[in-house]
Amino acid sequence: IELGYVPNLAAGHLAAGKSLVIGAAVPSVRNSSFYKYVTGLHDGCDAYGHKLIVMLADTLQQERDAVETFIGLRTAGIVLIGNDHDPSTIDLLSKSSIPLVESWLLGEPLDMAIGYRIDEAVRAACRHHIAAGRKRIALVGNDRPGTRRFKERPPVFREEMRKAGLPDHLIVDIDEPHGFSSGPQALDALLARDSAVDAVICPTDVVAASMVFECARRGIDVPRQIGIIGWGDYEIASNISPSLTTVKPYPWEMGNGAIEMLMDHGSAESRQRAVDTGFELILRESA
Repeated sequence: IELGYVPNLAAGHLAAGKSLVIGAAVPSVRNSSFYKYVTGLHDGCDAYGHKLIVMLADTLQQERDAVETFIGLRTAGIVLIGNDHDPSTIDLLSKSSIPLVESWLLGEPLDMAIGYRIDEAVRAACRHHIAAGRKRIALVGNDRPGTRRFKERPPVFREEMRKAGLPDHLIVDIDEPHGFSSGPQALDALLARDSAVDAVICPTDVVAASMVFECARRGIDVPRQIGIIGWGDYEIASNISPSLTTVKPYPWEMGNGAIEMLMDHGSAESRQRAVDTGFELILRESA
């Protein structure tokens, strides 16, 4: 390094017969969950002497471009968020011999998956509101293409509401689950649909926090009038007042575990097709 020498990784790959680079696509680095996730990926790569390339992929087309880049670089492995891909991306992946891990959810992986039971997390949030005596419970969703980790939530929500004998139609979708403007927009839509809404499950802590702020601005008491549950256990969740009750996944463990799975890919006896990293409902002040 003192002589200004930088190793030629491409030449090294050819000489060694294998790549030491892992490619990962993430939709955003705006929230702390994805920051922890990328940190887990980086730490895992570092432990195995590999390098990490991260590309932002907020749309299905951007994800396809990222996959095309990773395949072109002959990476040692690819890590994607979710399993909702454009058909052309699936075609590229199926024709490639590069190991793949889909993260943040489980079920029907193209190769391997690491994540948590989103359906069980939704049930936990619903049942917490129900146990608190809430009668008009709402869900804020996101139905953009490529967001299956959000789309899995409404059917489970409806099922839990029906089991409890409660209305199951109080669902509104937002376009931006990581923007602070989404909370007020969702609250407007929900109260326009039913002014008696007394509990909400949000898609992220950013939406939940901005909804808490909007409730304060309108003089709506949280949690007495409306209980709010977030998702992600972002840094903001424990630092606002009232602090957020939230679904906590384990993003560092998902990132680090994805690398472990890629490294074990060639070992048939140790390879795991799906790993559940679990979740926890963190109880705080907002619900």
